[in-house]
Amino acid sequence: MGEGGPPARRGWYARGGKRALDAAGALVLLALLLPVLALAALAVRLSLGAPVLFRHERAGRGGAPFRVLKLRTMRDGPGEDAARLAPLGRLLRAAALDELPQLLNVLRGEMSLVGPRPLPRAYLPLYTPRQALRLGVRPGLCGLAQSRGRNAVPWEERLEWDARYAEAAPTPLADLRIALRCAGVLARGIGVRAPGHATMPPLTPARRPASPTAGPSAS
Repeated sequence: MGEGGPPARRGWYARGGKRALDAAGALVLLALLLPVLALAALAVRLSLGAPVLFRHERAGRGGAPFRVLKLRTMRDGPGEDAARLAPLGRLLRAAALDELPQLLNVLRGEMSLVGPRPLPRAYLPLYTPRQALRLGVRPGLCGLAQSRGRNAVPWEERLEWDARYAEAAPTPLADLRIALRCAGVLARGIGVRAPGHATMPPLTPARRPASPTAGPSAS
């Protein structure tokens, strides 16, 4: 994690309320969406074969490693991700159904319902100290950056929005607004992928912002 960290995060929500609501919300969502998840998993099994789940190591709170769970969307074999992305996978990603298994990550305490999206641990050395603020909170199923346009948001803006979320004291109302805004972005089909990529181009040193505090204006 970068120098320093987010300011003290006080209040009942930060002290344990957010985690309690995460667990309860994940349980309710799993119960409601289990038929959808089962059908999607069956479609993956019939279309792409085994395994149905894709597991990848990501950086959690404090940079701690954990295995994020997703429904598999790509064919096995060599090639760029965009070329290996199956037609079924495109549909699952467009509707974010491939992310549903991450409700189990939420139940295990590795993720939150709302927070910066979990990124590969290989990106850790690329963060500026400000961008590393995102590691002060649990990664989430949906975040402030995703509410601004999913993968249509370029890296420098995405990481700035993540830092802004991490440095602000969390509140239930703020998280609810982010979740509803993410739902609206998803319903409108905004930012499913960047042109020429399965999701987004990888973060590289060349894509780091010139200034650690550069980012979008507040709105």
